[in-house]
Amino acid sequence: MTYSGRCACGAVTLQIAAKPLLTRQCWCRQCQTIAAGGPTNNAMFPAEAVAIEGALGSATWPAASGNTLTFHFCPGCGTQVYAQSSARPTVKTVRMGVIDQPHDLAPQTVIWTDEAPAWAVLDPALAHFERQPPPPAPKD
Repeated sequence: MTYSGRCACGAVTLQIAAKPLLTRQCWCRQCQTIAAGGPTNNAMFPAEAVAIEGALGSATWPAASGNTLTFHFCPGCGTQVYAQSSARPTVKTVRMGVIDQPHDLAPQTVIWTDEAPAWAVLDPALAHFERQPPPPAPKD
């Protein structure tokens, strides 16, 4: 399985040569801030499977989980491309919005539900975690 993607202006492109380890929708306050009030929708891939071309900006801050998160974005258009946690340096958490359609990705779990606003619609068919879930298991 392979995926391709790009930022809104096309200056940053991605080639992903793996299936995702896991897909998640995140309602933590940091994700709500960068997503203009909603959740982020993310696919977690082995870092070595994600090839990115183009310049990226980044910002780093401590997360509520206690980990350090680094967000990578296109400095030209501001599109979030991926995030990386200090707890999982071998994983790149790619924003689903940069992956070209059509694709077969959808959230499998919803995380940080205790920080979701009262108006949030959480899919009852998905697994929910009030805070940080366990890390994804490695796939062969």
